[in-house]
Amino acid sequence: MKYNKQIIQILSDVGEQGIGVKLLAKHVYNLSCTLFVQPDLHEIHQYVQGYLLRNSKTPQSLIERTGRRGYYRLNTRNNAEARLMMNEFRKRNKAGADEQTDDTLQVDLSLSLFD
Repeated sequence: MKYNKQIIQILSDVGEQGIGVKLLAKHVYNLSCTLFVQPDLHEIHQYVQGYLLRNSKTPQSLIERTGRRGYYRLNTRNNAEARLMMNEFRKRNKAGADEQTDDTLQVDLSLSLFD
């Protein structure tokens, strides 16, 4: 389902501190809302909660619980796939930051029509 990819993306965004189930469900809901489609928040919350429970059962799972109750993060210690996702996310963020700095350094050298 499309929520799986959104959940993984949000978990990679938050990093090591993790995120609570309720807040994660709100983020998934906001990513899923469009002008014509507004999914049910309660259904998304149930899906997110079930997905996190299914994918955090073993120490080698993609997702792990944090020390706080109801908080989850990607399992970068015991799962190679999670480490790969975090590295890709860091590269995307670095590339995006480089593009933003390049855009701010550009000077408008075009000729004015009214001079």
